Amino acid sequence: MSRDFLRQFFTIVAFVATLVFNGLASSGQLNGIVTAAVSDRLPILFVPAGYVFSIWGVIYTLLLGFVIFQALPRPRENPLLRSIGYWFIISCVFNAIWLVFFHYFQFAWSMVAMVGVLVSLIMVYINVKGHARTRAESIWVVGAFSVYLGWITVATVANASYVLYDLGWDGFGLSEANWASIMLVVAALVAGFIAYTRRDWAYSAVLVWALIGIILKQAPVSQQVGITAGLMIPVIVGALALGWWMARGNHGSGGRLQAA
Repeated sequence: MSRDFLRQFFTIVAFVATLVFNGLASSGQLNGIVTAAVSDRLPILFVPAGYVFSIWGVIYTLLLGFVIFQALPRPRENPLLRSIGYWFIISCVFNAIWLVFFHYFQFAWSMVAMVGVLVSLIMVYINVKGHARTRAESIWVVGAFSVYLGWITVATVANASYVLYDLGWDGFGLSEANWASIMLVVAALVAGFIAYTRRDWAYSAVLVWALIGIILKQAPVSQQVGITAGLMIPVIVGALALGWWMARGNHGSGGRLQAA
């Protein structure tokens, strides 16, 4: 039995297990409460409107495509899939652990699990971004993990907000709105850096989607948070556009020098 076959098999098992845990969570079978209800228990200003969480449907559809694609016999020895290794499986394990901790209001431990998901996906992203050779790889591998990492970036910042609120942190005297604004800026700078360096429109679109949701939910509560979220959208879009423009300029210069 080859290592590639084992990787394919455990990828399927890990993904199915993740779906099972998410099904239990969304149906209230974990601690008798659904994930959205846990999220709404604390008045966190970083949380977007409820409809934004529908992106999980997109994420799991893309991940299902990835799991099916990697399970096919032909791409078994695909270098791109081999580069992922067991990082996706590790992310699935941390995903399930996070759900348990979050539903039982163990926010500090849930943060540890969330960081585990984030780091695992960063490792996948680094290994696959820019290395797709076919359309299928671009959609079901690179695209899937761009969207997933984009959402987990948002979720990690939100999770940190839950931990700090649950611990009763006073924010060094700063108001909750000020800290929410700082977190929005940090998240946008991270997203802008990835948008510029990686020219990843899928990742950027997820962040913009979340920011719009934050504006719609939090602006009536805190005008400052709503305005800050609104200002961060052009930061991300501008970084993405600048990255593409710089890349085109470099290619153009390279082409002219080569022609000369």
